Amino acid sequence: MAKSADPSSVIAFQGSPGAYSDMACRAVFPEMTTMPCASFEDTFAAVAKGRASLAMIPVENSNAGRVADIHHLMPDSGLHIVGEHFQEVDHQLLAPAGATTQTIRVVHSHVQALSQCRKFLRAKGLKPAVHADTAGAAAEVAERGDPTQAAIASRLAAEIYALRTLQDNIQDTPHNVTRFLIMSRDPIDPDPAEGPVLTTFVFRVRSVPAALYKALGGFATNGVNLTKLESYILDGHFTVAQFYADIEGHPDERLVRLALEELSFFSREVKILGVYPAHPYRTAAAKAVS
Repeated sequence: MAKSADPSSVIAFQGSPGAYSDMACRAVFPEMTTMPCASFEDTFAAVAKGRASLAMIPVENSNAGRVADIHHLMPDSGLHIVGEHFQEVDHQLLAPAGATTQTIRVVHSHVQALSQCRKFLRAKGLKPAVHADTAGAAAEVAERGDPTQAAIASRLAAEIYALRTLQDNIQDTPHNVTRFLIMSRDPIDPDPAEGPVLTTFVFRVRSVPAALYKALGGFATNGVNLTKLESYILDGHFTVAQFYADIEGHPDERLVRLALEELSFFSREVKILGVYPAHPYRTAAAKAVS
């Protein structure tokens, strides 16, 4: 990122230039300058401290599941979800000049990318090597120039680090999509009349029998669609669990409000992380499977 870039036109992401998060930033906000950050904590801090106006955060992949640590970091980041983006991920096998599919022995990438290409790696007898991000792995492979070393990364990374694509679309399944959340210091208040809205929140249930069942009952009785529900341990002793949820609808809508009121009665520390427009991909995906 240029040092003179106006923070209001900067979007932060975790990883090196050419990461899939970088591609997502450029796809959604082509007019903005992308800011690579070493960790997710640094990415959140860049926005919280005013060095960037937005952050692009991957939260889950259609094949590999949720991205580790994100659900722990978001509630305390001080940021708000203001949008979502679904990015198709086409993994490329990248290597330096002189390398071929016969010379490579080790493939470097992020653990999620390696997981998404597990069948390919096993079929080829290639040893996976875990890195912090896909583009960083590509940069290291380019720097080494070793024909036995390759990386799984994006087409953008191939361009940036001058690597050759030995094989493209090597992911195990053709439908490989990563969902990103766009985060900002300030929340937004989308109008449900202008299109579908999502609300994301976290909560903890009281330590009583059937607490989760009772807490979620309001969504069923009020006809509010719960599109995502995940739990994760907070204290390291398996005694305190927090739940992360996405629902369709705006908290000001009557049925959503009633469902959230019932949730609050049976749980504690309900915290809304964002109210934002649903991405059109959701409608398209629903039609494809209907």
